[in-house]
Amino acid sequence: MSQSQPFPLSGLTVVDLSTEIAGPYATKMLVDAGAEVIKVEGPSGDPLRSWSASKQDLSGRDGALFQFLNGGKQSVDWDLETDAGREKFLRLCQSADLVLESGGAGWLTARGIGFDRLRERNPALCLVSISPYGTRGPWAERPATEFTLEAEVGNLAYRGLPARGPVAAGGRVGEWAAGSAATVAALATWRSARASGVGLHADLSMLETMCLTMTTYHDLFGQFLPGFAIPQAIETPSIEPAKDGWIGLCTYTGQQWKDLCGLMGRPDIGENETYYDGSARMEHLDLMLEVIHGWTKEHTMEEITELAGLLRIPVSPIGDGKAVLEFDQFRERGVFLDHPDGFKVPRVPYLVGGMPLPDFRSAPSLGADNAGLESSLPEASATTDPISEDDVKPAFDGLRVIDLTAFWAGPFATGILAALGADIVKIESIQRPDGMRFAGAVPSDQLWETAPIFHGCNMNKRAITLNLDSEEGQALLRRLLADADVVIENFSARVMENFGFTWEDLHAINPRLISVRMPAWGLDGPWKDRTGFAPNVEQASGLAWITGYEDMPLIPRGVCDPVGGMHTVYALAMGLEERERTGEGMLVEVPLVEPALNLAAEQVIEWTAYGEFLTRRENRGPVASPQAVFECQPSKQETRYEKKFVALSIVNDSHWATLVESIGRPEWALTPEYATEAGRRAAEDSIEDALAKWFAPQDCDEVADRLLAAGLPAATLINGYMISPNPQIEARGFRVELEHAVKGTMAYTGLPFQVSNQAAVCYRTAAPTMGSSNDEVLGVELGLTEAELADLREKQVIGNRPAFDV
Repeated sequence: MSQSQPFPLSGLTVVDLSTEIAGPYATKMLVDAGAEVIKVEGPSGDPLRSWSASKQDLSGRDGALFQFLNGGKQSVDWDLETDAGREKFLRLCQSADLVLESGGAGWLTARGIGFDRLRERNPALCLVSISPYGTRGPWAERPATEFTLEAEVGNLAYRGLPARGPVAAGGRVGEWAAGSAATVAALATWRSARASGVGLHADLSMLETMCLTMTTYHDLFGQFLPGFAIPQAIETPSIEPAKDGWIGLCTYTGQQWKDLCGLMGRPDIGENETYYDGSARMEHLDLMLEVIHGWTKEHTMEEITELAGLLRIPVSPIGDGKAVLEFDQFRERGVFLDHPDGFKVPRVPYLVGGMPLPDFRSAPSLGADNAGLESSLPEASATTDPISEDDVKPAFDGLRVIDLTAFWAGPFATGILAALGADIVKIESIQRPDGMRFAGAVPSDQLWETAPIFHGCNMNKRAITLNLDSEEGQALLRRLLADADVVIENFSARVMENFGFTWEDLHAINPRLISVRMPAWGLDGPWKDRTGFAPNVEQASGLAWITGYEDMPLIPRGVCDPVGGMHTVYALAMGLEERERTGEGMLVEVPLVEPALNLAAEQVIEWTAYGEFLTRRENRGPVASPQAVFECQPSKQETRYEKKFVALSIVNDSHWATLVESIGRPEWALTPEYATEAGRRAAEDSIEDALAKWFAPQDCDEVADRLLAAGLPAATLINGYMISPNPQIEARGFRVELEHAVKGTMAYTGLPFQVSNQAAVCYRTAAPTMGSSNDEVLGVELGLTEAELADLREKQVIGNRPAFDV
């Protein structure tokens, strides 16, 4: 693609002060849509330049992951510790639109270049800050790694087999999730500022991001089920041994489980409704594995895929850094491309009909653009005039969205849009309600209104019901689409066409309509008609390959759903930019698997750049050594559940020296080789065994507090249902109290970033009850009479409760 063509973000100038994965991934998404991104690194450069997960000797070359995340950007090595460097940075910001930074709490302000100073130079400039806990609150300066944050949100404690201990999600996935969230924060501030002329600061917390993306609204579950602790578990079925390798299965519904049991020759188990609940299957794990493995080990992966597919049981192969390159779905769709720096990478994870995007470009060498940028800096100027923020509005204010999505990824995307000002009309039917109304629902006489996940991702929406199998339902949907901006759905590829809504039909109804589609695997290719849920996407993408025990891959548990939702919001925003340019609507496709492949990209990059095959190492990882979970004495401070594990990450040699002092300088820890990372990695078994003995008699909370006070990343493993109260979350206002029609007042988690002007974010209403806006939308807005509404209810075209017994 010619780089001179107008791209959706042509003209957007971004100054990137971020390092590592999260910020650079966010700015990669911006540069991939045509933004100009200038990376201000400092004399030593981004540490990721010297990174390789397999510890390659790069001999001064930039690492391939750095090249992937920073391709197409410009680089300057200005020293922000000096007056001259800071002044160049401030002058650069005078003509920029957006700054991203990851320096941590107070980093910019301590150097005299905080948000207030930036706005003196450019009142419309927006700032996105990325840090472990956010830049304010009692934990703002608390040491952390992605691994210890997994412990603090409850993700780590509930994955794995109780007899083998908790195991984290691998691949630094929380950092990739934070990068995805930072892109949303960039859109939220920049789109608002473009309309109002007022720059905004979005303060993003990785802790909050991981609460949203690496647990399934466990904080809400804790409110729905007070006093109940989620047990450690694995999914059954999930990744199972076939005759010739691993195969991924998923049974989210009772019917899928029943069909699988019939396929395995055990209909008796499938007809036992007790086992529809995954927790019941976990309680009888030995029996479940005997049945499942007795069947899977007798069949090849191809046979299982064909047999399960015939019954529409979600199934997928297990991807890794080599295998994903050969999967026919990805090959036929051209998902993997050659990067100009010499390795394979996943493409931009969305497709927007007719919209050009830049080609991937090489990453810059450190300081490559010093001369050119310094010669074009504007003269210094500043204003101290007061800035009126009266006109600040949310980024998607006035956008009308018809929401046909269900389960998690789609509703998460529309939930973001709603929080940023869009009018979301959620449509389901009483014959087929959103399945997430029942997943994990707390027993009640209105079961469909008491599911925490549904509550969590459907705030601020209006809900109506329409039976789209009926002519009346389809006709009403056409009327709603006629003056909408967007229709969004996450059905499998064939469903909209079966309802009679092809892209051509939609475009004829409303030429400015943007149709956003979120199929699991894509709208074409050999897998397009396969059923796919988040576990299958994690299985196929490689995210599961890098997670789990050495002999047992495990799924990260759903991160691809909310992260896929964030990518969908971004792709829609690019479509809106294109519509602004052309006046025409378009088809936007975000296959759930493609953002997941970007999150797992490092596996493909390491394989094709260095011939290194990455795999899981339980809680060990390339960032820190030692990195592990240690069992302690149960915390005396916690009475609601037994808290007895501590996560520890020793990131560098200085951390190791501090740890040695903290544990009393035992003789074994003074081994000279342990003073270096290489030496510690060579002796991880011995070091972890010795540390386990030291941790065993310690009080869980007390020892974590001592290590944190010494500056070491450590955390007690929290049960996700009991993450609250949490002083950092409370201080930042991450949770918002709203009144639900059935459950009463609940504390809902909002966006994972705080915005400097709250007018840019809208938290209006709790999740809607089924069909609660039928009269408002169909009667008031479409003009149906009371008699017409009553007739539709009689025909069960609309309604307020499921048409079946619950």
